[in-house]
Amino acid sequence: MQKEDYASERDEMIKQQLIPRGIHDQRVLEAFRRVPRHFFVNPDHLHLAYADHPLAIGEEQTISQPYIVALMTQAMELMGDEKVLEIGTGSGYQTAILAELAGHVYTVERLASLAASAQKVLAALGYNNISFKTVDGSKGWPEHQPFDAILVTAAAGSLPAALPAQLAPGGRLVIPEGEGWQQDLYLYTNTAGGLQRQHLCGCRFVPLIEEKISGHNENFWFTDA
Repeated sequence: MQKEDYASERDEMIKQQLIPRGIHDQRVLEAFRRVPRHFFVNPDHLHLAYADHPLAIGEEQTISQPYIVALMTQAMELMGDEKVLEIGTGSGYQTAILAELAGHVYTVERLASLAASAQKVLAALGYNNISFKTVDGSKGWPEHQPFDAILVTAAAGSLPAALPAQLAPGGRLVIPEGEGWQQDLYLYTNTAGGLQRQHLCGCRFVPLIEEKISGHNENFWFTDA
């Protein structure tokens, strides 16, 4: 672990990148103030740890831009006791933010090397409310359903059917969708009348690598908010 605290850099990140763009949930802002983002980046990128853009973390994956992490987290409206599923552990930074805000986080990563690295950092930081699994994230984690919230950190061509099927009534699911660089970030809410979809913003994520199953996304309906 690096000796530098970077507290002033976290404060500037919050003041310059998050609040001016509409991140207003105080619990989310305090989580960003507590979590040391520099622990989750490659050593060569320490000086960029709190910069306003994503960073490569190896395996052709990235740690997302702080604002996007904050936007996705705020959209979930976590109160503190939720059971959350994260698809794409990656560096573990988003996992740590979720662990600060929810009761328990179940995080799934396809790449074993990233999963091991993230788990090591998160354990060193003292998080004990996270469960890890290395598997195809598009299938979710059915053994622990239903989830109060689901967050996907890679772009799917369309919403995998396994995920809304694991969402609790009233639960919220945040996911980037789209091919190539034409992606959009959506919030799905599991209402009594079915899934309701809300567009959050345009975005750019690495692709979600999933097993292709014919007709895999034809088992649910949603309406746009």
